[in-house]
Amino acid sequence: MEGGGNSKGTGLGGLFGAGGLGYSHADLAGVPLTGMSPLSPYLNLDPKYLVQDTDEFILPTGANKTRGRFELAFFTIGGCCMTGAAFGALNGLRLGLKETQNMAWSKPRNVQILNMVTRQGALWANTLGSLALLYSAFGVIIEKTRGAEDDLNTIAAGTLTGMLYKSTGRVECVG
Repeated sequence: MEGGGNSKGTGLGGLFGAGGLGYSHADLAGVPLTGMSPLSPYLNLDPKYLVQDTDEFILPTGANKTRGRFELAFFTIGGCCMTGAAFGALNGLRLGLKETQNMAWSKPRNVQILNMVTRQGALWANTLGSLALLYSAFGVIIEKTRGAEDDLNTIAAGTLTGMLYKSTGRVECVG
């Protein structure tokens, strides 16, 4: 035996093939191995059947294979709300610990920190969720109006969202 090793083999190679059942690479009669043996002894199936060359989705007649802007809006709004809540909670924890640093660890301090975490989490989730809602609504409206989906819709939706978000502040004239 070369290298003083055991022909039964150990490690991951034994999970899917020759290494764990006493077969050596010479027993496969010159069949090249590329990570897996030709036949899995545990699953009793040939791994080449697991490879998919084409998409296997059933789509309604005339449907696109990509999601539209309206479908992606739900993911965008939810993702922004979750991100805002996580960021706000971390910011609330930081602020709560900073504001109560002179207090001893007690129930009132814990309650004050928890209140800051939930208040900041809700504030940031609401803010980012509202911005995502505006952006998604503008994007869908512009897409339906123009009848085309391209980068111009994204730029216009972002611009309108920013303008509306900043419109609550006063307008200053330089001159």
